[in-house]
This record gives sequence, C-alpha cells and structure tokens, in this order.
Amino acid sequence: MNDYYAILGVDRNASADEIKKAYRKLALQYHPDKNPGDKAAEEKFKEINEAYAVLSDPEKRANYDRYGTATPGGLGGAGGGNFGDIFDLFEQVFGFRSPGGGGGRAPRGEDLEAAVEMELVDVLHGVEKEIEYDRLVTCETCNGQGGKRQTCRSCGGRGMLEQVQRTFFGNMVAQVPCTACRGRGYTLSETCQTCKGQGRVRRKEKIKVNMPAGIDENQLLRVSGMGNLGPGGPGDLFVRPYIKPHPHLKREGTNLVYELKLGLAQAALGARVLIPGLEEDLELSVPPGTHDGEVFELEGQGLPHPGSRSRGKLQVVAQIAVPHNLSKKARELLRQYAHEVGEEVAPEGFWDKVKRVFRG
Repeated sequence: MNDYYAILGVDRNASADEIKKAYRKLALQYHPDKNPGDKAAEEKFKEINEAYAVLSDPEKRANYDRYGTATPGGLGGAGGGNFGDIFDLFEQVFGFRSPGGGGGRAPRGEDLEAAVEMELVDVLHGVEKEIEYDRLVTCETCNGQGGKRQTCRSCGGRGMLEQVQRTFFGNMVAQVPCTACRGRGYTLSETCQTCKGQGRVRRKEKIKVNMPAGIDENQLLRVSGMGNLGPGGPGDLFVRPYIKPHPHLKREGTNLVYELKLGLAQAALGARVLIPGLEEDLELSVPPGTHDGEVFELEGQGLPHPGSRSRGKLQVVAQIAVPHNLSKKARELLRQYAHEVGEEVAPEGFWDKVKRVFRG
C-alpha cells in the first residue's frame, strides 16, 4: 500500500494548499516531457498523480486516512478506477493536460520574461521600446514534427494502455499513458537534424512594446502569445521594466524626492532656489527659519498614477550644509552672530590663529 503523504512529502495534517503546492513542484519535476526516456521518472510521475488524486479530494482523503484506501472495502491505493482521470488533474492545476490525458487540449508553450531599460522621464509620458529576446518556434525543417513519425506499436496510436488493477471487487481496468511514446501516440523513425527531434528551434525575436505611463519595477507587462510555441499554442511574454537611477531625483511610488542642500544663511534668511524637475527646473521659495529635514511639496510635479491623468508630488527635503572651511571674515561674522544671539562658541585656539596667519 502506497503512503500518499510520503509520496508528496507532506505531513498527514497538511492543508489542501500545502498538498497542491507539493504536487505542483513534484509533477513539474518528474513530468515525462522534462525527463524523456527516463522510466523511473515516469513511474514517479504516476505515483505523484495517484497520490494527489486521492489527497486533493476531501471524501477520498477521509476514507484513505480511516481505511488506508480511498474506497472503503477496496484493496490498495486509490481502489482502482480510471487512471486517465488522474492525469487530467493537470488541466485543473496547471491549465493543461499531461500527455495522453484523455484527449484534452495540448500544453501551451512556456511563458518567457524579458527586461527593458527605461529612463525616469519615460515613466512620465510612457514610451515605446524595442525588445530583443530568444524564443522557441516551430522547426521549419520538419514543420514541428520532430522528424518522421510512425504510429506507436505499443498503444496503436492511442497514447494510452490498459492496465489491470486487482481489487476486493475483482479486476478493474485502468488507463495509463503509454511509456513507449510518452502518451503521444507516435514515435520517431527518423529524427530531424535541425531540432534534434524537439520540433522547436531557438530564434531571436524583436518586438515593440508600449510601456504605459506610471509603470514601476514591480509590474510585469504581459504580451500575449509571444512566449515559446508549444503543441497547444504559444505562451506569453512578460516584460519587466528596469528604471535607471536619476542623477537628482528618487522615486517613491508616484512621488519624487529631491534633497536640497541649503547654506546656513539661506536657511536662516530664506532664499529662492531652482529644483531640477523631470522636464524643466522649478522655482521654490524657501522661507526664513527653514530647519534641517523640513519637506516642501510641489503638487502635480511627480509621476502619473497608472490609468489616470493626475500626478504625484515632488517632495523637496531641506538639508542644512554646515561649512567646514571658512574665511577670516566669515569666521568673524559668525562669532559676531553668536555673540548677538547669546550662543557660546569655542574660543579661537593657538593653531587656528597660526593657520589663519599662514593663509594670509
């Protein structure tokens, strides 16, 4: 009797989501298409699907936990039944059927991902970008056949074989994928030299993609039908934007942040300064008495909200720059200021006087 929990590598108290997650991982790992000609992988694949067929069904799981079988009174495993249904679980979990899965639709090609580099200003209005990437397409030499096909002698082209299962009620016939042709119904008498029997070849692809305004690096833009080609049609291409760092501005969602360095006099007395925006410089009035870390917000000067004409803010963060090298006159003026406002400052030391003399 098989231990279905051990087969999927989960605890007996595992949740339905944990069981499904474990099944997805193992089924993809041992799928016949990823392990061509590997008999051990094929057997493991059957065990995984059999285990999931029981543990994913609440009633069958309850019976299995109580009686050791999914069918009370039955003997061993899933208690017989049509194992072709087990492989149809691929349609429920992955969106396609495994080879020989009862005549369902063939699997699509794999999805792909490509990165595109953008400037921050491109996010403001959106931009059209050309993307170059590799994808698998139908081999023109064999027209996707993989070579010269002939009907599988083991299954007669059906892709399935009948297997007798002994149960308490007697022998039951189960349908399982043909191991000789991996459920495809055919074998290759001659292998295409261009694609090595795969039916697909790698090709460089160039497409133009419109990157919408407001897009960020956490978004994936889906381009339908531009992934790898498969028996059931092409997969999709997912485009991930990479936005180059701006020399002055930082992005925080739809807001932009600029760190404004102010001198002591500018912060104390106020000033009019120019702020670098995405498209042009913007004028900002800094009020007298500005303190370090104070934030000024310029409405509508940030990035657009996706799908909207409104824009975020440009946040200007004041940073008070303390001077290190002061002229003689500047030092005297600062000391006069300190005396005027009653601040105690360090007296001018001997070496300070010497340095001042040598500087002239």
